[in-house]
Amino acid sequence: MIEISNLRIPLSRLDGTEQRELAVCRRAAAKKLGIKEGRIRTVELRRRSVDARKRNAIQIIFTVRVGVQGNEAQIAQGARNNVWLVAEKPYALPARIEHYQGPRPVVVGAGCAGLFCALALASAGLNPLLVERGDDAERRTKAVRHFEQTGELDTQSNIQFGLGGAGTFSDGKLSTGTKSPAHRLILQMLVDAGAQRRILWDAKPHVGSDVLPHVVTALVERIRELGGEVRFRTQLVGLDVSRAAIRGVDLQTNGTMEHVDATDVVLACGHSARDVFALLSDSGVTLERKTFAMGVRIEHLQASVDKALYGRAAGHPALGAAPYKLAQHNSAGRSAFSFCMCPGGYVVAAASEQGGVVTNGMSLSARDGKNANSALLANVFPDDLPGEDVLAGVELQQACERAAYEAGGGAFVAPAQLVGDFLQDVPSTGTGAIVPTYPRGVAWGTAAGSLPSYVTETLRASIPLLSRKLHGFDAADAVLTGVETRSSSPVRVVRNKDLQSVSTNGLWPCGEGAGYAGGIMSAATDGLNVAEALVRTTRERA
Repeated sequence: MIEISNLRIPLSRLDGTEQRELAVCRRAAAKKLGIKEGRIRTVELRRRSVDARKRNAIQIIFTVRVGVQGNEAQIAQGARNNVWLVAEKPYALPARIEHYQGPRPVVVGAGCAGLFCALALASAGLNPLLVERGDDAERRTKAVRHFEQTGELDTQSNIQFGLGGAGTFSDGKLSTGTKSPAHRLILQMLVDAGAQRRILWDAKPHVGSDVLPHVVTALVERIRELGGEVRFRTQLVGLDVSRAAIRGVDLQTNGTMEHVDATDVVLACGHSARDVFALLSDSGVTLERKTFAMGVRIEHLQASVDKALYGRAAGHPALGAAPYKLAQHNSAGRSAFSFCMCPGGYVVAAASEQGGVVTNGMSLSARDGKNANSALLANVFPDDLPGEDVLAGVELQQACERAAYEAGGGAFVAPAQLVGDFLQDVPSTGTGAIVPTYPRGVAWGTAAGSLPSYVTETLRASIPLLSRKLHGFDAADAVLTGVETRSSSPVRVVRNKDLQSVSTNGLWPCGEGAGYAGGIMSAATDGLNVAEALVRTTRERA
């Protein structure tokens, strides 16, 4: 197989369909290799990205793998740059331990880290028990819709808790700044579970919050087929630790308590499982503060973002809704940055506790909403926090969420402000051309008044500078909705090189909540890495 990168195709030659892209790439690959097109037997798209640096000459850049008639090594060697022969060994799940009779590992949390960890453990024959405090996808979706419509919050099943974790209702963005041989396998498993094939080659892949519930449900079915057990409405309420080692867990399922013997517990609880952080602290598990971020959601018209990034090509079917990623490093040592940008998306009500407002964002698979939204965040460093309490970051998050709830007047209404007013530090009294999409409604005033002053000041100083990178980012009628506090965990469950807790043998901190990931792909990868290490340890014990 020959891989060819940097095939630059003018936008005018594409129509947004996979069939057209394959045909154009076939011709371009044949030209690059110096052979007739008929000698190319197969074409596989491996990467697709948009180069919009010149808005009047936008190109789509492809990496492809082709199978050709003849001596592939000789053909690849005779080609110019960006061509090489591929003979890689694909990443695979851990090999199965036949007739395993030992205690089954318990995986806490069915977000992306927990799901992929449990899937790998089940594939290896360890028959894991996966527990999730929230509901399955169908019941969880109903709980979320009920909350949006009535304000009646289910604190166990919501945007944060339930099958698929927080990622299920935040677009399912699969972009990552990390590199791992596991990424391709993760994407393929998502496709096998029902995600769109394009995520295999899109440089900024996403699944969509309308598709993800079906995908994570299929992953659960696969875990069960492989011998694992999955329980919903089941919460970790106690750890049985003896001589610095895990001996079991206490679980509560719909009010019924149960003790489960276990020598291995994978902690993949997500960044909003604050009760678990407290439980770990009380149980003597080593935790540490870590840097996290807080801010607001910012909304623009998607058409304005498209025009700013794509110019007259905006709306071309091969481009779709334009995404952006921005960062501004300020002289004071703090940074403001966009996070979880949702093209054609919606701001969502992401509270998981009574009396606190939390925002997040999502897009459906079509990304055809009128607005674009993104988190606009600033860092909170451990030294910003008072005292020595390792959970001080959690307390700060909660204080900001309660203040936002009060600013909104209750019922999970969110405080909102126009960007123009925010920059002048005056309250807003109503909307402009951009209608906020937060489903519980907004109260006009000051969106960031619930945040620490150093966060607010960083955002205010950065917005005009970010507008130099994305024209119109500082539009006066852009909408800020507060507050976004759950972008990452403020706590890390410290682990050693073999991926177990430094203080508690058999406890495997995993994923975003434990402080070792920052999105769906990195969390899923960490889940696979932990599973691989756990399987290896199990073999050594035997």
